[in-house]
Amino acid sequence: MSNPFLPHSSLWPTSTMPSRRQGLLALAATGLGIASLGLPRTALALPARTLQFPRDFGSHPDLQTEWWYITGQLQAGGKPWGFQLTFFRSRVDVAQALQSPLAARQLIFAHAALSDVQGQKLRHDQRMARAGMGLAGASEADTHVHINDWFLQRAAVPGQPADQASHYRARLAASDFTLDLDFDSTQPLLLQGLNGLSHKGPEDEQSSYYYSQPQLKVGGSIVVDGKRLPVEAGAHNRAWLDHECSQSVMDASAQGWDWIGMNLDDGSALTAFHLRRKTGGALWAGGSFRAPGQKAQIFGPDLVRFEPLRHWLSPHTQTRYPVAWRVQTPAGLYEVHALFDDQELDSRASTGAIYWEGLSELRRIAADGSSRRVGNGYLEMTGYAAAMKL
Repeated sequence: MSNPFLPHSSLWPTSTMPSRRQGLLALAATGLGIASLGLPRTALALPARTLQFPRDFGSHPDLQTEWWYITGQLQAGGKPWGFQLTFFRSRVDVAQALQSPLAARQLIFAHAALSDVQGQKLRHDQRMARAGMGLAGASEADTHVHINDWFLQRAAVPGQPADQASHYRARLAASDFTLDLDFDSTQPLLLQGLNGLSHKGPEDEQSSYYYSQPQLKVGGSIVVDGKRLPVEAGAHNRAWLDHECSQSVMDASAQGWDWIGMNLDDGSALTAFHLRRKTGGALWAGGSFRAPGQKAQIFGPDLVRFEPLRHWLSPHTQTRYPVAWRVQTPAGLYEVHALFDDQELDSRASTGAIYWEGLSELRRIAADGSSRRVGNGYLEMTGYAAAMKL
């Protein structure tokens, strides 16, 4: 890994350092790992509101946890690749009252991954830094988040409303690969849940502000083993962006979640998720489907079902993951199949989590049981190595 920002007490100024235990809690309990940073505070339900753009493209530092997340596929060097880049922001409650300009009030994390489908190899890297002092930051005005030279930035498209068109630029140079990519809207924003307020559990406070940008056109290049590979023109070069922020999402009884974000070949967009109970079974579910030019269909929690079809045992962590699923939704019955199994990410050096996230194929299941490929996208699975807290 290239220059990971490991959890370390040097992130705190010595003149304002909290106890070692509080500091370790605050640093280890971040991102996908644990959002209850430092001293716990009561989670309140997020108010329903109209999201405003470009403001809500930006950071929400008063909320506990936030991430900007892009997954997708591209053609380069004559073969297919999957990629993932994520920037996380976590608020450190114990540092908010500190007066020092060095206080770590916000922490920024980033993950980058590149899946070689033909070679069945996953490359990944991670970084971590406190916001400020030029090390890292997340703008409140629009999407512009960075850790040193890793960045994701949005630009307006001249003459187009912010909720209709965006251009994104991302560059993340890892130890043995580089993502140097551009993304352009082909569709308007997709507001998840109730006009962007997405429930993640039975309690009102278990919710997030959440929008997606499916069917993003992908350009730019990747670098693998020192060789720059331009993104080749292709109809299947598509990405999916999620931006989500919350005060509290996970119910105490939840073990983790399974999520899919799928770009269909006909321009449709499908997302579905469920949260799993520690005792087994589903705690909550949801998702959406939007056909080109149509209004999104939002799925109720009782209308989505995930059924595992095949498992894979990680030789790295001995964690067992379902790498093929049958997913029942109000928009139809689908199957999701990993394009290769070994797409596990070990982020214990940053967010503290081990999870599986990889390029997968989407198949539509007809009434007679036959199936056909209808698109590709990403499958994310958390809470299999250890229970998640968010």
